[in-house]
Amino acid sequence: MTEKEVENYIDLLKKVVLEYSPKIIVALAILFIGLWITSILTKLVKKVLKKREVEETLANFVGNLIFWTLRILVFITFISKLGVETSSFVAILGAAGLAVGLALQGSLSNFAGGILIILFKPFKVEDVIETQGVIGLVKEIQIFNTRLLTADNKTIYIPNGILSNGVVTNYTQEGIRRVDLVIGVDYNSDLQLVKNTIKEVLSRNNHVLKEPEASTFVLELADSSINMAIRPWAKVEDYFKVHAEILEECKIAFDKANIEIPYPHQVEIHKK
Repeated sequence: MTEKEVENYIDLLKKVVLEYSPKIIVALAILFIGLWITSILTKLVKKVLKKREVEETLANFVGNLIFWTLRILVFITFISKLGVETSSFVAILGAAGLAVGLALQGSLSNFAGGILIILFKPFKVEDVIETQGVIGLVKEIQIFNTRLLTADNKTIYIPNGILSNGVVTNYTQEGIRRVDLVIGVDYNSDLQLVKNTIKEVLSRNNHVLKEPEASTFVLELADSSINMAIRPWAKVEDYFKVHAEILEECKIAFDKANIEIPYPHQVEIHKK
């Protein structure tokens, strides 16, 4: 290589550096400043959402969505400043997004269901719900699934798409529940005495609410008993305690008042 050719290469290099260095500097500035602003905006959005008591899962999801969307925009701006044609790049991203969407239709349905649950709050964490034949305590609402813990300590994951489109019974939302009990008494029993005894049991129980008032009435004239309906109200957290205590206390009170609780009898007929 001659001395003249070397000088030509050096001149060309200088020309390229002088021509592209401003673009590179501007592009790098856009990249670093854009990434810095993206982080600040994401933290600011999460902070605002938490102050407004938005569900934590939704706040994190919105923050992450803004974070990655802004980063993609910063990257596209960065490469466009370097002189790279971005239209084909955007087209590739769109085609890739469409392909992923078609491949993940079920997951997208669960994703949309998770957003609906978080936004409209048919239930929240620590609520007791019944859905899809399962009763459990809501332990976590994820973007794609909801995690329930059953009374016998089993963890169940239910897709949010099913939850958002299906029937959900929320036992916790109203704060109180009616306890439905049925106790049978003998046909020879004094019904007024039975009602008074039940009312006395209910009034002595500290977990039974005074309002709404409990009710007691004849529910059914069955084959071997008069079935009495007992309808006390209790806080959600006291529901099972009241259910068990009232049954036990009614049995003890009935024994003291000589009120018989009948049980099925079999009569044998012998033909001679």
